[in-house]
Amino acid sequence: MSARLGAQTGERPYAGGPPIVLLHALPLDGSMWDETARALRALGHHVITVDQRGFGTAPLPDQPPSLDLVADDLARELDRQGIDTIVLAGCSMGGYVALSFLRRHPGRVRALALLAARATADTPETAGARRRFADLVLDDALRPRVVSDTTPSLLGATTRAGRHQLLARVTELARAARPHSVAWAQRAIAARVDSTATLHATDVPAVVVIGEEDELVTLGEAREAAEALPQGRLITLPGVGHLAPLEAAEATLEILTDLLTRAENAGAPAGEAQTC
Repeated sequence: MSARLGAQTGERPYAGGPPIVLLHALPLDGSMWDETARALRALGHHVITVDQRGFGTAPLPDQPPSLDLVADDLARELDRQGIDTIVLAGCSMGGYVALSFLRRHPGRVRALALLAARATADTPETAGARRRFADLVLDDALRPRVVSDTTPSLLGATTRAGRHQLLARVTELARAARPHSVAWAQRAIAARVDSTATLHATDVPAVVVIGEEDELVTLGEAREAAEALPQGRLITLPGVGHLAPLEAAEATLEILTDLLTRAENAGAPAGEAQTC
C-alpha cells in the first residue's frame, strides 16, 4: 500500500479532528479521490489517500489474494504515521477493504462511509463470475475487449450519456491497470466474508452511499448495509452510478464533511467493535 500524503500549498492547517482515509475502487487508484481530497484539505482536514496493492505506485506482492492483507497494509501505514483512530471511507473495492479493516482492527474507526459496497459476501455465482473475469483479463488477446465491454458499467447511464470525458478517463485508467493486479483484486473480492455482523458491532457515525443508477450494487443491498449499522444513514444519489467520488464530487464532499463533523462531535469510539 502506497500512501498519498501531505498538505498542498494554500491549504489550511489541520483542523484537529480525526484523519480521514479514502480507499479507491477497482480498477482505479488513489487518484480517483484527488478532487475530494483537495477540497477536504482546503477545509483543514487531514486526508490520506492510498494506492492499494498492485494499483498506482503500490507493488503487488507474491501472496494469495486477500482483502485482509490490504486492510493490514493500512493498519501498518497508520502505525508508521503514529495514527490511532481514523474516519474511513471506501468506494466499491475500497468499501470491502474498509469492512475487512473493521473486522481485523476493531476500535480504530471513529466514523465510516461505504460507497457502492454491500455488506454480504458474493453468492457462488457472483464469485465465479469474478474469477472468470480474472482469468479473462490475464489473456492478452481478450483483455482489450473485456475492459472495453465492462468499464462503462462503472458509471451511471446519465454520466455515460452526458459526460464523455469522464467515461474516457475511467476507461483509460481501466486499460492502464496492471492485469495481474486486477485479477488478484477480483479474486480477493470474490473470497471476502459476510460483514453484516461486523457492521452490527460498529457503533460509530456511519453513512452508506448508493447511486440510483449503480448497475453493480443494488439499492436493497445498500439499505441492508445501512440498517446493519447502529448509526447508519442511507444516502441515494440521483443520476449517479458506481463511482460517486467521480460522478458526484460535490455531493460526495458534502457527505464526507458531514460525517467528519459527526465524528468530531462523537469524540473517541464508545467501545471496540467485535470481530465476527
